[in-house]
Amino acid sequence: MNPRLLRRPAVVVLPLSTALALSVVMGTAEAEPARHHSAARVVSTSTLPDIPLAGFSNRLLPGSVADDRDVDLGGIGSDLYPAERRGEYWTVTDRGPNGQIAVGKDKRRTFPVPGFDPAIVKVRTVGGRIEVLKSIPLTTASGAPVTGLPNQPGRDEAPYDHSATTPLAYNPNGLDTEGLVRDREGGFWLVDEYGPSLVHVSAKGRVLARHVPEGLGLTGADYPVIESLPAVFLKRKVNRGFEGLALLPDGDLVMALQSPLLNPDKTAGEDSRTTRLLRFSPRKNRVTAEYAYGFDPVGVVEPGQTKTSELKISSIVALGGDRLLVQERTDKSSRVYEVRLRRGADILGSPWDTTATPTLEQATDAPLLSKRLVVDFNTVEGVPGKIEGIALEGSSTLVLLNDNDFGMTDGPGAFDANGRLVDSDVETTLVRVRLPRPLR
Repeated sequence: MNPRLLRRPAVVVLPLSTALALSVVMGTAEAEPARHHSAARVVSTSTLPDIPLAGFSNRLLPGSVADDRDVDLGGIGSDLYPAERRGEYWTVTDRGPNGQIAVGKDKRRTFPVPGFDPAIVKVRTVGGRIEVLKSIPLTTASGAPVTGLPNQPGRDEAPYDHSATTPLAYNPNGLDTEGLVRDREGGFWLVDEYGPSLVHVSAKGRVLARHVPEGLGLTGADYPVIESLPAVFLKRKVNRGFEGLALLPDGDLVMALQSPLLNPDKTAGEDSRTTRLLRFSPRKNRVTAEYAYGFDPVGVVEPGQTKTSELKISSIVALGGDRLLVQERTDKSSRVYEVRLRRGADILGSPWDTTATPTLEQATDAPLLSKRLVVDFNTVEGVPGKIEGIALEGSSTLVLLNDNDFGMTDGPGAFDANGRLVDSDVETTLVRVRLPRPLR
């Protein structure tokens, strides 16, 4: 018998999963066993060291924070965007340390470091550490800090000190920043939860324009406020405004509403699994499209969870053409899907873009974007909770950054009897996750 025939079965009987895994590692200098490449896996982890918040803030804006109550820099995981060099990223803080304390039947929103100013922070990873390379404070037209304080009485939560006993002043300049991308001129676009709004800032962090829903009526801001977004977005849930932002290859922006609108009312919004994406053209300076996005059932996103209102979008990432990655999450779990922004799915200016009932949030026949699951982080060991920043590195690595809430917890136990932070020990953590197949 021909000896070549004896060797052929050893090739053809390999399981398909093993063969695919071998094709992934083919050509590498030191290929790991194929079984490690059959699923997504964490390939690196880095954490942010302790950086006192007062020192960080006062270097950017001298005298802005008199007492940080032992809070360290955190919250930079509100978004993640690749910088110019591989391994470097632009990130953004949210409005700063904040929590909730129940007083009677009310839950009061606390701001223990009210002088904190949201900042854009450039970082890189070196071994197991996250290093801060550059920080840019967000400022008004006159150079004052915007702060992270709420804007409008009656619409935003009333701000209180760390003990929830002393009211703080509202600030029409205040921003609860979340999503971030960098434009071609070196400036930045951000999204904000208060308005909700789309914010254009210069390379030095000065607010150039803030786009808000029609009818918001925000007055007193020390920068231009433009009512250019659909009025239906006035019905955003408190603390659930715009959260994700992506820059498409053609220069358009896509912003994601974190949770369904309370449209027409709170009950409909809390029960709904339909949220919205807006497409904005910086060249035309207006919204050009709107899309309906449907969450999976909450028990799919977080096994065992039953509250639909826990569903959120925190990050969206542009791929080629009109393709996006969309993250669905709760505070404990996270999944990423791919969608395509097809022209036929645009609902801008349609009855779905209004408060006419049945609303988009109530409907069972809404024109939802089709989607496909890319990765379920519940199945990936080493991924932290509350991921809010996601970036794509190369074609098959997702970079994830969590929001550690500045080490704060909710409730009266967040601070000790002397008003010093009782740290949650949750670190700001950046992980890289290798996917089993390329996205592009």
